Amino acid sequence: MIGQPLNRVDGPVKVTGAAAYAYEYRQDAPLYGVIVTATIGRGRIRTIDLSQARRSPGVREIFTHENAPEQGARDAPGPSPLPYARARPTLTKPEVGHYGEAVALVVADTLEQATAAANLVRITYAAEGGRFDFMADTAKAYAPKALLFGFPTDSAVGNFDAGFGSAPVKIDHEYHTPYCFSQPMEPNACVAVPRGDALELYVSSQIVDAARICVASTLKMDPQKVKVVSSYVGGGFGSKLAVHAETILAAIAARHLTRPVKVALTRRQIFHDVGVRPTSIQRIRLAAERDGKIVAIGHDATMHTNRQEEFVEASALGTRSFYAAPNRLTRHRLVPLDMLPGEDVRAPGEAPGLLALESAMDELAHALNMDPIELRVRNEPTVDPERNVPYSERRVVECLREGARRFGWNRRQQKPGTVRDGRWLIGYGVAAAIRVHPQAPAKARVRLAADGSCVVLSDMTDIGTGTYTVLTQIAAERLGLPVDKVRVELGRSDLPASWGAGGSWGASSSGMAVYLACEVIREKLRAAARADSNSALNAAGNAQIEFIAGRLVAGAASQAITDLLARTYPNGLDADGEATPMFNDPNFAANSIHTYGAHFAEVGVDADTGEVRLRRMLGVFSAGRIVNAKTAHSQMIGGMTFGVGMALLEEAIVDKRSGAFVNGDLAGYLVPVHADIPAIDAVFLDGFDDKANALGMKGIGELGICGAAAAVGNAVFNATGIRVREFPITLDKLLPALPPQV
Repeated sequence: MIGQPLNRVDGPVKVTGAAAYAYEYRQDAPLYGVIVTATIGRGRIRTIDLSQARRSPGVREIFTHENAPEQGARDAPGPSPLPYARARPTLTKPEVGHYGEAVALVVADTLEQATAAANLVRITYAAEGGRFDFMADTAKAYAPKALLFGFPTDSAVGNFDAGFGSAPVKIDHEYHTPYCFSQPMEPNACVAVPRGDALELYVSSQIVDAARICVASTLKMDPQKVKVVSSYVGGGFGSKLAVHAETILAAIAARHLTRPVKVALTRRQIFHDVGVRPTSIQRIRLAAERDGKIVAIGHDATMHTNRQEEFVEASALGTRSFYAAPNRLTRHRLVPLDMLPGEDVRAPGEAPGLLALESAMDELAHALNMDPIELRVRNEPTVDPERNVPYSERRVVECLREGARRFGWNRRQQKPGTVRDGRWLIGYGVAAAIRVHPQAPAKARVRLAADGSCVVLSDMTDIGTGTYTVLTQIAAERLGLPVDKVRVELGRSDLPASWGAGGSWGASSSGMAVYLACEVIREKLRAAARADSNSALNAAGNAQIEFIAGRLVAGAASQAITDLLARTYPNGLDADGEATPMFNDPNFAANSIHTYGAHFAEVGVDADTGEVRLRRMLGVFSAGRIVNAKTAHSQMIGGMTFGVGMALLEEAIVDKRSGAFVNGDLAGYLVPVHADIPAIDAVFLDGFDDKANALGMKGIGELGICGAAAAVGNAVFNATGIRVREFPITLDKLLPALPPQV
């Protein structure tokens, strides 16, 4: 069953509307909350006039910093190492830290009444001069103490300056990436229901346990008194790893009013209250011998952060493990601004980092007059170049070679701007991909009933990536059951805890927990079969007993699981499994464990207008054992589509007077639509990484976007000879440099 392209087991409930998302949970007589947001980027609230709003029909209460309850401090130590579990105090002070910050919540009998009253809240501000211009403040950059999960801020191997200075061929360029958003289909939303001194939250969250701890820490509650339900999540892409204002404010209002309260961010509020991918300048320095061997590699990533809430994106982390070079230097720096805080957005770190690195590799190949695939092959390391440990499973060269064969890379012309199709300039681009494979803490419980049915229980979430299906397949295969005999329950805080879905750790971590729980059940049933005098396997001795089609099988002898359960475990069997997190697993200390890929893109650029059109795209990936070929393929082409958006479309424009995003809606913030994505395909190499875990599987959720944007950008260069280093690649950056048409 593992590896089969099984249709999503949750597909029917989703397409029929039976799957309940956060805002859709029905409650008796709910109230509705609407958030009022700040219209300045820095300063303080001077006055709040609520008189008109309070007289508006249906209004039950209005919360501001003047009447919000005392809350836990954001930096207070908590019971979880996850930053997403920290307290998120909201409406606790008159100061405004960024444009769009929540400054009030209006609660009324209906959504329409709450919206009308929110428009009647009158706030005056004492605005202060803020820092909103990233480029103007780069001189104020500082080094953070560490990256997420304790990775060092900087790294150095050998002597970078000497190696770079002595090499005959050098690349030294800066690549600019803009603010970008997650923007999932389902808005951030919460329904808060008071239950005496307890609280029940129906929330759109990627990590249930972190949300529970965050709300409890914020409201100074016993975490056991907070229940979180997030059974279905309409996309996250990082934006629902942390809790935001809608959840905290719904919880505050529900406790105060002792009524269920529903709060959802509007689409425009999501642009200003949910974190953004930091804008960045990334300086890439590559130095090589004339045969293409890189002797020095440097990656400096400088990005924005909010002055009150630090966030650093590990953009140079992938560079540390990717290409061989004896002299190496990576650094991360932060520019403090009064902008919306940074958060995880669609493969944080590697996605923007590889856009810069893989563009620079293409530039080096051009400077050497070398095929860019050959350049990468010549710099393939045998061990991790910074950690000096072996790779668990590294097949970058195979991805490049297989992709080149399938894509027809041999038709690419080395000289840019030499291939035309009518008015279109045609170009090919390639980029390699790397994504760290994390293994997170995760628990699961498996219940095997006497009738042979199985239930899998975990607070793990399914954010649209196929968790329900993958865990079904793992349990079905390990216990030898048909898929329709397995039911998976996810996304409730009363289930065994995990780190949820994020960072590409979700499926592999929760999958291992299910696998280990099934192993306990398997051993108990094997032992019972050998000890049961009525079992056909009583005389099996040391023969291996397998689980096949609802039976225990040893050679020619077999026994129905249900029959064995009826005699030995009439009440069924329960077992718990717990995945070993990477920081406790010796395999992760002894090996460099990643996923890999290669992206190929063909673009057409209109020779007169500079319009760029993707013509086709291929990704070839190596990610260990693939549990579900269909959902994995869907993940990859989705990530590759994100990469097209990064390369050509996505950019949040800042009003430098206030820090507001000028194009803060889906009309102005451009993302790829169907017409932008023609022939696109993804292929996996067969694999099994025994160092990652016993299942041999690795996380793939973010691999598809890593490197994809660079492949598109490199194709644009091959088509036109124009190298754009400030993304996205828009008409204004191509038109002035397009060759004149004869």
